[in-house]
Amino acid sequence: MTNARPASKGNVRGVFPVNRIGVREVRHTDKAMAGYLRKHSEALVKDVGIEAAAVLCGRSKATLGRYYSDDPDHAERFMPIDVVAALEAAARFPHVTAALADLRGITLSRDAAASAARAGGVNSDVVALSQRFAMLMGEYNQSIEDGKISLNEAKRLLTETLAIQKVLIDMKLHLEEEAR
Repeated sequence: MTNARPASKGNVRGVFPVNRIGVREVRHTDKAMAGYLRKHSEALVKDVGIEAAAVLCGRSKATLGRYYSDDPDHAERFMPIDVVAALEAAARFPHVTAALADLRGITLSRDAAASAARAGGVNSDVVALSQRFAMLMGEYNQSIEDGKISLNEAKRLLTETLAIQKVLIDMKLHLEEEAR
């Protein structure tokens, strides 16, 4: 039997089951969401480098691997938020934060100080965007030659898609700077 906690500060009554000590539990039943977060956790670790990530967050390489493993034994294991924060501070892109924002339909953007530090402008962004799009289309063309997209091919397509997303964010920021 689960008890519903009264609605307060945005909580919706009855949505989350409450355990016997009164703490809301969120069960990870959405496999698509879990897989999406695992793929972005893996991208984050690979962005930093597995060796550097292990040292940076004080976890073993095996433990980091378990955070993004598709093995059913690790289905309930996710990367702790302190590990995400430490790795994203060292990464070139906040992979997990971007994934969480994407799941909520939120768009991320950089602050003015970060955008001022970037070189180039809209013209260089357009060139970078067209190059990245060409790379994505090349990967896609290569991936569908046999009529299906394998796991490794999907990962390469995801990498190119994320690269396009980064260029689009830079382009948005350059356009906002020019509009001032």
